[in-house]
Amino acid sequence: MTTATLSHTPLVFRISQALGRRGGIALGIAAFAAFVLVPLLHLAVPESSVFHLSDYFVTLVGKILCYALVAVAVDLIWGFAGILSLGHGLFFALGGYAFGMYLMRGIGRDGSYHSDLPDFMVFLDWKELPWFWQGSDSILWAVVMVLVVPALIAFIFGYFAFRSRIKGVYFSIITQALTYAAMLLFFRNETGFGGNNGFTDFKRILGYSITAPETRVMLFALSALALMLTLVGANYLMKSKFGRVLAAIRDAESRVMFLGYNTLWYKLFVWTLSAMLCAIAGALYVPQVGIINPSEMSPANSIEIAIWVAVGGRGTLIGPVIGAGIVNLAKSWFTVSFPQYWLFFLGTLFIVITLYLPNGVVGLWNSLRARMKV
Repeated sequence: MTTATLSHTPLVFRISQALGRRGGIALGIAAFAAFVLVPLLHLAVPESSVFHLSDYFVTLVGKILCYALVAVAVDLIWGFAGILSLGHGLFFALGGYAFGMYLMRGIGRDGSYHSDLPDFMVFLDWKELPWFWQGSDSILWAVVMVLVVPALIAFIFGYFAFRSRIKGVYFSIITQALTYAAMLLFFRNETGFGGNNGFTDFKRILGYSITAPETRVMLFALSALALMLTLVGANYLMKSKFGRVLAAIRDAESRVMFLGYNTLWYKLFVWTLSAMLCAIAGALYVPQVGIINPSEMSPANSIEIAIWVAVGGRGTLIGPVIGAGIVNLAKSWFTVSFPQYWLFFLGTLFIVITLYLPNGVVGLWNSLRARMKV
């Protein structure tokens, strides 16, 4: 197909062609469920009906969609570039804090102290907004901060790390140290981010009540849309020349450098892109759960993200989505029914996956399909 012909090809057809017939059908079903079925069952069906989707269900699935977006972001660098990050919780939290600042300004005088300043600033006897809070009452500025701040930090960190040829377990440890240092910083009250309590008690978003069913459905739909667009875009990117070079860097970086490629910029691009996707997920996550605090930056959270990817199957794109769904649905059940056993289950799951299912659930499914065809 020529470039001229491709430019006149409908976008939907090009997406279906890139994903394949099954991928296109799956995407269509997911879009129908997210944009039509869920809103109808939540808003139009009465609560007394067995077909009604509760507030808890919509919020839970919306939260898992955000987690799935984070898992895909980590899969881009780990599954396709061979870069294992144990600090991506930092970028997720930064996106959440950037949008949380806008939500805090949206409370206005409805806070406990009826002040134009956020409640935690009044409690700490602050008289005016810090300079880095200026403009945070604008949603456009909030969106810019969600994208720019994590991307800038990721770019600077990645540039020096990749230029120094830091890789493997050393890179993983450094990313873990980075997110731990940021967590300790955000725990301090004087940094201006709410200390250990973080941001909470949100009231409005774009003037609409954040707890209204319509707002909840809209946030759910935006989370689903962000995940779908990411999967389509990542699928296209990984099938392009860039993706093939990235896979070659993962398998034999020294050979790729010998062929004349500057691997620094390939790794830096996908690393920064991954950080931005995590930040977008964090920004969508915060208004749905109603809180953001430094615990989201804990190294344990970043390790759990890697477990999602491993469970689903790294290097597959859809695998991390499945892994995030499985682990977080299990977590929702365990933390209610058997809260004391959750971490034991998570550790056992990771050990089993590592020893017996190195390619994750998707790899197991592909193996079973291959056997059935024989």
